[in-house]
Amino acid sequence: MANTPYIPPRVWQWEQGNGGKFANINRPISGATHEKSLPIGKHPLQLYSLGTPNGQKVTIMLEELLALGIKEAEYDAWLINIGEGDQFSSGFVEINPNSKIPALVDRSGKEPIRVFESGSILTYLAEKFSVFLPTTQPERAETLSWLFWQMGSAPFAGGGFGHFYAYAPEKFEYPINRFAMETKRQLDVLDKRLAEHKYVAGENYSIADIAIWPWYGALVKGWLYDAAEFLSVHEYKNVIRWADEIYARPAVQRGRRVNRLQGDPAQQVRERHDASDIG
Repeated sequence: MANTPYIPPRVWQWEQGNGGKFANINRPISGATHEKSLPIGKHPLQLYSLGTPNGQKVTIMLEELLALGIKEAEYDAWLINIGEGDQFSSGFVEINPNSKIPALVDRSGKEPIRVFESGSILTYLAEKFSVFLPTTQPERAETLSWLFWQMGSAPFAGGGFGHFYAYAPEKFEYPINRFAMETKRQLDVLDKRLAEHKYVAGENYSIADIAIWPWYGALVKGWLYDAAEFLSVHEYKNVIRWADEIYARPAVQRGRRVNRLQGDPAQQVRERHDASDIG
């Protein structure tokens, strides 16, 4: 018997519990669900995050800054467990009304500065410390273009392909095919770019690489969604070369461990308040 096709109603209504793995935290309204203040550590930079690809962007950036000897980049990384709804606390909503990790508070000045959205945080830190973002053109424009390419592309790889391939309560051919095709197209864009340049924005490591690697580097290394074979990632030789070179950086390996809740427990650093926490 064929499945009955879904016919959208004239007006959509939210059914609580609908949404698969994340049904308990998904809702069509914003704002806090409970009162809870965020902790504040001893360092100038306070990060509230989780070790997802988007969260890794910022912890990698911070570890790269510290590797350069920039002591002012010391940070506290507090765990926000999105599976438990921590992102809907009143304290978190105050620094990110969109209730998404990561979010950063810079307390180094007279007044705290909140920064949310991972690309915005990378840009803020790059400008604050004058590194990993060129100040002259056309290099600056190229770097920012690839940074925003990632910001616009990741929802297809994450919320699209990742959701329907790995997390949806049922597997449906159409959305999986649709988002697999788009994810592979993005990998091809990246592969062709990296055939001509060492790094994504040119010959120098930048926030573009830091933003893109946790998503597409992880895909070709087989760390996301157990989808390496399905997506035939071996086809993207230049992305693989780049992914391996980025992963060889000690700061990347350190940053990838911060706020992690999945994978090898020995590689998980739930919270980071000092360099010795990572080991």
